[in-house]
Amino acid sequence: MPRPSTLPDESSVPRPAVARIQNVSKRFTIRKDSSIKERIVTLGRAGRRHKQDFWALRDVSLDIHAGETIGLIGHNGSGKSTLLKVIGGIIEPTSGTVEERGRLAALLELGAGFHPDLTGRENVFLNASVLGLSREETEAQFDDIVAFAAIGDFIDTQVKFYSSGMYVRLAFAVAVHTDPDVLLVDEVLAVGDEAFQRKCMDRIRDFQHQGRTIILVSHSLDQVVDLCGRCVLLDKGKVLFDGKPATAVAQFRDILEQRRLDERTAVEMVEAQDEGAITRVTAAAVGPDRTPGTTLQPGNDLEIRVTIASEDLGAWSCRVQVDDPMGQKVLVTGTDWLDTPVTAIDGECEVLFTLKNPPFGGGKYFVNATLLDGRAREVHSIMQATSFNVAHDPRALGFLRVDVEGSARILE
Repeated sequence: MPRPSTLPDESSVPRPAVARIQNVSKRFTIRKDSSIKERIVTLGRAGRRHKQDFWALRDVSLDIHAGETIGLIGHNGSGKSTLLKVIGGIIEPTSGTVEERGRLAALLELGAGFHPDLTGRENVFLNASVLGLSREETEAQFDDIVAFAAIGDFIDTQVKFYSSGMYVRLAFAVAVHTDPDVLLVDEVLAVGDEAFQRKCMDRIRDFQHQGRTIILVSHSLDQVVDLCGRCVLLDKGKVLFDGKPATAVAQFRDILEQRRLDERTAVEMVEAQDEGAITRVTAAAVGPDRTPGTTLQPGNDLEIRVTIASEDLGAWSCRVQVDDPMGQKVLVTGTDWLDTPVTAIDGECEVLFTLKNPPFGGGKYFVNATLLDGRAREVHSIMQATSFNVAHDPRALGFLRVDVEGSARILE
């Protein structure tokens, strides 16, 4: 389907749309026969059984306005990169329309326009022309590109002799010097060393201050919350949420957690059938109503409930550990450390831990539950047995919530 080159005039709108995606769907055909011989054998009607349609996008509609920084998130295969490529004109949608205005630069695969047998200098001009710059424009930007890439005397060396870091730096330098109105970024901020990543982030923030439009795909959810003012959550090619990044990230983490729990439950059912009745932690939940994805508000207490099953368990203790989204230990406590009186278990027992007004910062946290015997030896444990969300504080970021006051005064 043809792609109109411009949008209608929207001078009366304070923030005009730089891209409109309307009812866009994208279908890929997956072949199950891998060799030429197999394809010849399966020609005709029989060949249909060796094909499968995969819809990467399903009826996606979005308006992207000038100056927005939008994050696209979702699990692998949800359609994020496909949508970015459709917006960039790299692939055509199966149905629907995409309208856009202004110069667009796509950082989808860094160095995709590089030729290994050409020098860095030659590839700068080649890649810049692919991204829409004339030779005169590239010459005017050339010194800045080389300085940003920081590859020094290697600019006249064939890029096949570059390290991966040098290759990435030069590719990024070319892309960000094309003076784009719309910048498409797909996971490229995760490459290179830390110094280069900071330089990339600084340039992205410069673009934001200049009012450029940025569409970002990233698996770094904290980065999305930090950079973006709007976030689109995709699942199986469909838009599940379009709004505040913190809300989108919380919903996405709930989806991931539910999928993980479903997979673990299936495994545990098989293990329980194989092992029979044994002493074990059977469940853990947060809150009295045990609602998945419970959100903790400032000032709330947090209740963690652990269920233990055993036919005959005398001396024992139970511990819980709270981890942040990166797997870092935030808190560990246990009945033995709290001098909680326990009795022998013949059946089921529920252990309750109440955390009084915990100062957790906004985000998702995971709870590990462990059962110990009378000698503090591990009997059974469930890693990431349950999870909970903490509401974000608009005044600060991080994994610690603190009442903060600010003041400013002129020094004489």
